[in-house]
Amino acid sequence: MSSVRRRTVLGAAAAASALSGLPTPASAAPTAVKPAALPGGGDLGPNVIVFDPSTAGIQAKLDQIFAQQETAQFGTGRCQLLFKPGTYSGLNAQLGFYTSISGLGLSPDDTTINGDVTVDAGWFNGNATQNFWRSAENLALVPVSGTGRWAVAQAAPFRRMHVRGSLNLSPTGYGWASGGYLADSRIDGQVQPYSQQQWYTRDSVIGSWLNGVWNMVFSGVQGAPAQGFPNPVYTTLATTPVSREKPFLYLNGSEYRVFLPEKRTNASGVTWGNGTPRGTSLSLSQFYVAKPGVTAATLNQALAQGLHLLLTPGIYHLDRPIQVNRANTVVLGLGYATLVPDNGVTALKTADVDGVRLAGLLIDAGTVNSTTLLEVGPSGTTTDHSANPTTVQDVFVRIGGAGAGKATTSMVVNNRHTIVDHTWVWRADHGTGVGWDTNRADYGVVVNGADVLFTGLFVEHFNKYDVQWNGERGRTIFFQNEKAYDAPNQAAIQNGSIKGYAAYKVGDNVTVHEGWGLGSYCYYNVDPTIVQHNGFAAPTRSGVRFHDLLVVSLGGQGQYEHVVNETGAATSGTSTVPSTVVSYP
Repeated sequence: MSSVRRRTVLGAAAAASALSGLPTPASAAPTAVKPAALPGGGDLGPNVIVFDPSTAGIQAKLDQIFAQQETAQFGTGRCQLLFKPGTYSGLNAQLGFYTSISGLGLSPDDTTINGDVTVDAGWFNGNATQNFWRSAENLALVPVSGTGRWAVAQAAPFRRMHVRGSLNLSPTGYGWASGGYLADSRIDGQVQPYSQQQWYTRDSVIGSWLNGVWNMVFSGVQGAPAQGFPNPVYTTLATTPVSREKPFLYLNGSEYRVFLPEKRTNASGVTWGNGTPRGTSLSLSQFYVAKPGVTAATLNQALAQGLHLLLTPGIYHLDRPIQVNRANTVVLGLGYATLVPDNGVTALKTADVDGVRLAGLLIDAGTVNSTTLLEVGPSGTTTDHSANPTTVQDVFVRIGGAGAGKATTSMVVNNRHTIVDHTWVWRADHGTGVGWDTNRADYGVVVNGADVLFTGLFVEHFNKYDVQWNGERGRTIFFQNEKAYDAPNQAAIQNGSIKGYAAYKVGDNVTVHEGWGLGSYCYYNVDPTIVQHNGFAAPTRSGVRFHDLLVVSLGGQGQYEHVVNETGAATSGTSTVPSTVVSYP
């Protein structure tokens, strides 16, 4: 039948039905085809490698992956190494870029490696300051020499680990090392930072702590050194105000599940020390197990179905935001699963709901400017989420380095009571697609929500404010920052009448705010004559308080006039000596 004839017949049928009061035939109206339901669970894909104690050739496989990833700082490889419960001997798992190693027990002690998990810096001539993007979780280690080596910089968490010995945080030869994060771990022996300039340790147990360079911060750490800043350089809080550990994959028999640790208040020590950890768990069948190449539409369909997301290692291009609308949704990445927003979209947004958990993700800005890359809650929300907050853990943001990328603001936190536990938000200072305007990114983190807590905040190199905090009753425990190296001249960073944008700016209308152990460094190597007025800026009132602040000029490449507002001595010369303020106001 011709299309004209077909439309005529159907039209007549519809008219007849209307005249007779009968329903219109179904064929007369288009029907939306509902997409088939997506399955939960399934295999973990080719970039997740699972070992058990009987697996042959484990060391050879570890060596092969390390050879691929050792120098691949901006490569596309992503890998998750999973060890089933049991005992492994004679291994040295050297970790390169975008490589995560984890045990699959409910406790770290369920999976023991008589050997080493090692990060060193031979690839970079003994300099560990670029040992980014790698992680170790949920293992017990018995180091061969009695001391393990974890010589890392930013975005390299050491979580839920038990080292039955000591832990050295510097590279072989004690070369440069800068930044790091350790949480929910037990180090039976001594933690040895040596050349580590700054470090944050949370909710852990340590035998002892050796030294510090500029800024060693502890909260809820049993065995931590006593408060001493600025000499010795220890900022020590007996407890962490609020914490909820990162979700993790484990095996219950042969079934994969994701454990969701419960929230703790005023916590100290590990969550797993005495029997079964407290929390709940989800079967992998309740997750959509995503593989690289899946579309944002499919990920959103899975979320709309009520599934959680497990993103296996790889790179995911997004033509629209991943939208998390359901309370208690888990989005968990393995092996530095990487989200790249295309065409200027936001990579991920959450609704104003309780209990969302975002963990283990790298967001890499696309070539078209995104207004934002990550939004936790919609603008203007005031809902109380204190009983069940959103947590953002090991979620890292990068603008440039792997290629030209742009974003006006990287991370925006609108939801009240959000806990951001370890993030590195980085406008790249090296790699490809790097330049003052090439990878333009004005703001690193903007906090609008009230009662937000950051534990382990690393933000670097933004064109304007690295952190802009507008919400009330905000708290930060540990902040590490470098101002943008590549500012071409003083005029380029001028903030009205003020010389430069502070690294950490508390909004003028904020009445209550508190921070502990915060550091900002400048290295204006393009124009070493640049002067930065201060590292920290805030309204001067009794409710806005800072403890243990420092600013440093690295080798005299630029200088600070003050530490916070008009307080604190100027840096000077080329000696890289911090200027400190113990308490403000």
